[in-house]
Amino acid sequence: MRQTEFGPEGAFIRWTEAAGAEPTRVHVHGLGATSGAYTAHIGAHPALAGRRTLYVDLPGFGISDRPADFGYSLEEHADALAAVLDAAGVRGAEVVGHSMGGAVSIVLAHRRPELVSRLVLAEANLDPQPVVPTGGSGIAAYTEEEFVVGGGFDETLERVGWRWRATMRLADPVGLHRTATALARATRPTMRAMLVAMDIPRTYLVGELSEDLDDRDGLVAAGVDVVTLAGAGHCLMFDNPQAYAEAISAA
Repeated sequence: MRQTEFGPEGAFIRWTEAAGAEPTRVHVHGLGATSGAYTAHIGAHPALAGRRTLYVDLPGFGISDRPADFGYSLEEHADALAAVLDAAGVRGAEVVGHSMGGAVSIVLAHRRPELVSRLVLAEANLDPQPVVPTGGSGIAAYTEEEFVVGGGFDETLERVGWRWRATMRLADPVGLHRTATALARATRPTMRAMLVAMDIPRTYLVGELSEDLDDRDGLVAAGVDVVTLAGAGHCLMFDNPQAYAEAISAA
């Protein structure tokens, strides 16, 4: 395990690392997840073996610190991720981001283009989302106080099901709420606008069982390779790990 400081003084972001050939591949998890739990089995797949690989837990999640005075915006998460790559001596990485982690990866590539040579986005958030209790995790529908001390965190854990709950229960409630709120708010320009403006190779993975991808044609016209994975929903790495690993390798 490795660590480096980010943001507030004395706060550390942590990651685990597998040795291998360059370019480095970096896995970035989704909201309420951890990189090891969601992608360690993918990194060990024969299609992806042999590459230097970093499994990063963003601030507030997994093994990383959870400072109360951190904003947890997508931009701040991207800067913390950049601190990891700087500390690890990584340039021109292939960054694989799932869901919220994909949004953070886009912001990273926009803010620090020298760090990213290729993006692989697994159902990444691209646009602002309506804040409704039934949409996604429903976290952003609570105020921070309602979520942290008013029972919202416990209600969410009950609602999201066992797989998501397994890692979400390890997250810091404050960081989780602030991140979910930032994700619903999105960025300016939006993650979609950042993505279509880039000239690096970009692949967007979508599950066959998920909702239709908004403006798929627009992404394709901008040079984004959109790939549908058979038999998979939002958690592609669990629903069809073989296809997920092969799609990352093909990208």
